[in-house]
Amino acid sequence: MNYTQQILKEVKKAVSGKDQAMVWILMTILAGGHVLLEDMPGVGKTTAALAFSRALGLSYGRVQFTPDVLPSDVTGFSLYQKETGRMIFQPGAVLCNFFLADELNRATSRTQSALLEAMEEGQVTVDGNTYRLPAPFFVMATQNPTGAAGTQLLPDSQMDRFTVRLSLGYPDPASELEMVKNRLSGNPLDAVRAVVNADGVTDMQREVQSVYIKDELLEYLISLVNATRNHGLILRGASPRATLSLTAMAKAAAYMRGRDFVVPQDILTVYPRVVEHRLLLAPEAQTQGEGAASILKQIAARVPAPKV
Repeated sequence: MNYTQQILKEVKKAVSGKDQAMVWILMTILAGGHVLLEDMPGVGKTTAALAFSRALGLSYGRVQFTPDVLPSDVTGFSLYQKETGRMIFQPGAVLCNFFLADELNRATSRTQSALLEAMEEGQVTVDGNTYRLPAPFFVMATQNPTGAAGTQLLPDSQMDRFTVRLSLGYPDPASELEMVKNRLSGNPLDAVRAVVNADGVTDMQREVQSVYIKDELLEYLISLVNATRNHGLILRGASPRATLSLTAMAKAAAYMRGRDFVVPQDILTVYPRVVEHRLLLAPEAQTQGEGAASILKQIAARVPAPKV
């Protein structure tokens, strides 16, 4: 059953003026992906994560990443138990349904990479033993803008594992006033109620997977991705993982619009958001005043959409 509107209604109790960003986050969860939020501190990233975990009835884990956070803090570690003479696994923070990796780009590369296996395969390996993560599993990572104090770039392999990259930005005055008023009577997160539980989210993800997409639309989707690999201003185009993410997100977009089939507009809606952060632009792009968003807009206008 499609509970998307009820879920968004609950989330909006705690997050004011960011309706479109909340839609993107929910769409990504339903597509089985992960979200990267790139923003200045204090704009509501953690509040949004807590609101979604409560509205979806999911177990929640959080790590505030700093340079001294170790991979074992994320994945867990084995501890010798004297009474039994055995090594006992101590679960890390990532063994949950909804994991918030706060300020991920403040951690060392070794700690950042501890998330790769969890994001891609839904499991962690500790001391040669593999532990499955609970389903569903979703990562929302936040990072401060590159160049902020104490930050370093996420590796390309990790950027590619995020389905979309979002920015909440500062609220408009009306939304900020609403936020302040909501806080006067207590924490608005206390008003967020669970619409579904973990099983319900998994059922919705299965419904998204079953959304029908014609072969002509798959060919169109692949043409859009291939165009990024043959563009003069792009050094590195979108990966095959981007193609899979684009397909899943197009299905999720159709599902959230109340359809069980994909149309070209679903693909065009999610195309820039899924692909933009995966591209490496040529130096000529900057000199010509072209960014990833404008290049993708040109590609979308040039590649003909099928008539279905």
